[in-house]
Amino acid sequence: MRIAFAGTPEFAERSLGALLEARHEVTLVLTQPDRPAGRGMKPAVGAVKKRALAHRLEVFQPETLKDPAAVLRIAAARPEALVTCAYGLILPQSVLDVAPRGAFNIHASLLPRWRGAAPIQRALLAGDRETGITIIRMDAGLDTGPVLAQRPLAIGTGDDAQSLRDRLASLGSAMIVETLADLAAGRLHARAQPAEGATYADRIRTSETWLDWSKPAPELERAVRAFRPSPGARTAIRGEVVKIWVARVAPDEGVPGAVLASGPAGVRIACGREALEVTELQRAGGRRLAAAEFLRGFAIEPGERFAFTV
Repeated sequence: MRIAFAGTPEFAERSLGALLEARHEVTLVLTQPDRPAGRGMKPAVGAVKKRALAHRLEVFQPETLKDPAAVLRIAAARPEALVTCAYGLILPQSVLDVAPRGAFNIHASLLPRWRGAAPIQRALLAGDRETGITIIRMDAGLDTGPVLAQRPLAIGTGDDAQSLRDRLASLGSAMIVETLADLAAGRLHARAQPAEGATYADRIRTSETWLDWSKPAPELERAVRAFRPSPGARTAIRGEVVKIWVARVAPDEGVPGAVLASGPAGVRIACGREALEVTELQRAGGRRLAAAEFLRGFAIEPGERFAFTV
């Protein structure tokens, strides 16, 4: 089938790869413009673009899809179907209408729960026990189209955003190939999303990555995993920003933010309920370090206080 594919990060690259392996003809790849990243702020090439260039596919990186010229460029590729996955731009109706067999989105949640930009991190933050992949036929709304396929995936107690993203990417790439096969065979059956149970996964704001020590330890432990590997959960002590990468809930109490114990096993910090035993930390500009090594270069004593911000 002739397909135009829209996606940007590694999560989407897995689905593009699966479509190519399934011998679909990808006539155009839409991906976000290269953005400055890293310390040097050099334009970074996304994973989807890298895969597309490796296969000598035509790449299109519009800033917006509202420009009629962009719609004409997509139409010129003559796709039978559009497939989107973690693209980052909303497809207007004029683009959805380009492909006669429809537009399909691979979404990393069990819709209608967690519509929007950050479903994986929102599921972790909320303490959900499961998530999944939903394939929808796209309409003009935000992840509101009818469901064509849906499969759940359990969230483990040790899952972070990366591990969950990897497993969901594998599931989604397999499901979109199956969905297109069903489309070709006339086996697709759509069902409307239920009106109840809809939630929205807004983009993660920088302010959310600062740990509020007045909250219960289980909630903060989930935040550490949700923000790993990026952008990282933050706190501050003695005016210096410290990222917390690995932590577990500990049965201890104290004034929120207070250091209850500090040693090779970790730094125990009191929360609104219970405590966090932090076992991997990072100073600004430094490396991620196990607690024992971190403390050799930056001593933290019981009784000191971690702050909500610098």
